[in-house]
Amino acid sequence: MKEKYNKKEKRLRRHKRIRAKIFGTKIKPRINIFISNKHIYAQAIDDIQKVTLTSVSDFELKNKDKKLNLSKKIGLLLAEKLLKMKINKAVFDRGGFKYHGRVKNIAEGLREEGIKC
Repeated sequence: MKEKYNKKEKRLRRHKRIRAKIFGTKIKPRINIFISNKHIYAQAIDDIQKVTLTSVSDFELKNKDKKLNLSKKIGLLLAEKLLKMKINKAVFDRGGFKYHGRVKNIAEGLREEGIKC
C-alpha cells in the first residue's frame, strides 16, 4: 500500500530535491527561507564554507503588520544587509515552499532593493 506523507514531510522532500541542484558561494550566496505559522526567517548562506553570512527574521522589525507585508519588509531588510556586504547577486532557495504569498513577497523585496535572484 502506498504511504501517505504529511505536509511537513512533503515540504522536506521538495527541499531536498531543490538543495541537490543549487548552492551558494561567498560572492553569490543562497537565500534560504523558512516560514512557520507565526514567524518568517531568511538567511544568506555560503555553502562552500558552510557559513551563514547574514540573517533576518520578523523579530528584528519593530512594528507588527500583516504577514504578507512583513515578508516584503524582510526581503528589503535582507537586501540592505547584502548590499552593505557588497553582494548584488544571490540564488533563491524557497525551502520547499510553494512560490507564492510570503515566499514571493520576500523575493520581490530582494529584487526591489537591487539583488538579482
